[in-house]
Amino acid sequence: MHRSKIVVLALVLVGVGAGVLVWQRQTPGGLTYAQAVGHLDTLVQQVKWSEQPATRKAPVTLENAAEMQDTLPDISKFPLVVDPPVAAGEIAVEIFASVEKSGQGAEGWIVEVANDFNRQALRLGNGQVAKVKIRAIASGEGYQFIASRKYLPDAYSPSNSLWITMLSARGISLHRITDRLLGNTAGIVMKQRVHKTLQEKYGTVGVRQVIDAVTQGSIAMGYTDPFVSSTGLNFLVTVLATFADGDSARLLADDVVSAFTAFQRGVPFVALTTPQMRDSVQRDGSLDAFVMERAIFAKAPVFQSGYVFIPFGIRHDGPLYVIGAPSAEKREVLQQFAQFASQPPAQKLAAEYGFNQLADYTPVFQTPSGELLREAQQVWKRKKDAGRPIVAVFVGDVSGSMNGVPLRNLKRALLAGSQFITPENAIGLVVFNQEVRQLLPISQFTLNHRALFTAAVQDMSAGGGTAMYDGITIGLKMLVAAKVKQPDCKPLLIVLTDGETNNGLSFEKVRAVITGLKIPIYTISYNAKLDVLRQISAMNEAASLHADEGDIAYKIGALLNAEM
Repeated sequence: MHRSKIVVLALVLVGVGAGVLVWQRQTPGGLTYAQAVGHLDTLVQQVKWSEQPATRKAPVTLENAAEMQDTLPDISKFPLVVDPPVAAGEIAVEIFASVEKSGQGAEGWIVEVANDFNRQALRLGNGQVAKVKIRAIASGEGYQFIASRKYLPDAYSPSNSLWITMLSARGISLHRITDRLLGNTAGIVMKQRVHKTLQEKYGTVGVRQVIDAVTQGSIAMGYTDPFVSSTGLNFLVTVLATFADGDSARLLADDVVSAFTAFQRGVPFVALTTPQMRDSVQRDGSLDAFVMERAIFAKAPVFQSGYVFIPFGIRHDGPLYVIGAPSAEKREVLQQFAQFASQPPAQKLAAEYGFNQLADYTPVFQTPSGELLREAQQVWKRKKDAGRPIVAVFVGDVSGSMNGVPLRNLKRALLAGSQFITPENAIGLVVFNQEVRQLLPISQFTLNHRALFTAAVQDMSAGGGTAMYDGITIGLKMLVAAKVKQPDCKPLLIVLTDGETNNGLSFEKVRAVITGLKIPIYTISYNAKLDVLRQISAMNEAASLHADEGDIAYKIGALLNAEM
């Protein structure tokens, strides 16, 4: 029987050591962390594995660390969710629209408004019929395409204006159509009982009190990746501005960065996007507080009782800006669309979908310059681990079903992803078919270790069965040993595989160990989706992502850019 080919990426995050939140309690019917480590040792004894250290070194280039724009996929990977036919006498403009309004259902406001607009067949001053196309793309990803000039739409509507400010700093020509298509805000969502406790302690609960509580380790909070997520970028700037007492000139001062580093020690979870954060919280619920947009909060049934919403940062009103220098006719189309979207029917729909709430909320600090915003992202990348060294083990599938295109893509993904690994990180490499081989022990990712890693990946060949959980078990064994030597490290397990396990340990055998270790596993499936991968991701506040040959390198790069 033919089996669909997939490649999976799983990131395993565990925090230990002083100042780092670790869930040591025993879940109902589950294992404590210490018990899980003991069970892991038992599982290792059931695995056939060996150490076969790589000795060949491949030439590597001495170059700066990769940036996300270096791995951007073809723009077709981000679909046109509104794509009307354009006949003679008609003119269409393409808009990059952020995902909270370009999705489906309550997250598809701009899709419905654009379709209604196109049905109106409104005419320009020259008699041409106006139409719009909508491309669904996360704000940060849209920013990367535009900033790199790899693809320029006619217009851009991110969640908030921070991306617009950064594009302007990159020399992109921008012209405002409107600062607001619909009303929205970012906020901290907090459990009601936690909010009550903080209120009793501080007398009031705002951003500063939440930041203090996280820094002191009294609550567990999660937020989103500021390279991709508008809410994450807004929250990063808000935290820095809070420590700087609202003085944008001091946003990256030494004492502010030091305070931010201390804050990061209390953050156990960073999601890629706000929808992922919502899904993770709905599945698990371990976090006391997390970031989310108001519209998403308003439409999620799970948050309608037992949670409090605390707005922060700048507003998320979906600005619309012209990119570059399109024709006067295209600008007129965009102006007509913005006017159409501002009318009562469209705004009523927005309200039904959770938007246009908290209309009286205003920011408490000014938007920093684009240069400062870009520097803030880099500070986050350097300081997000709060001084904790990262230890990662890559686990690659080299079973027979990987032969050909799947193995070539696995190699490409590993090599592309390795460009985001800095020398300060420690890396190991394991491969598996029906057996497991440790090709590289965990070691600092120096130029010498990078050369060994590159050669080991290049030399991979496929054959045999698939024992994915055996590979995971040995990878975890290496990480547990690394934690003993370096208790404050942040371990990551990165697994790439093309199919379901048909040898060795089963999911049921490792489930209790993963749950007991509280290990979030991010999975990226390649060309197919497996229910078991979604189950693994759902266990501990993580996400299951889908990729194919065209964007696997980009999605792995995005994760490693955020994590390493």
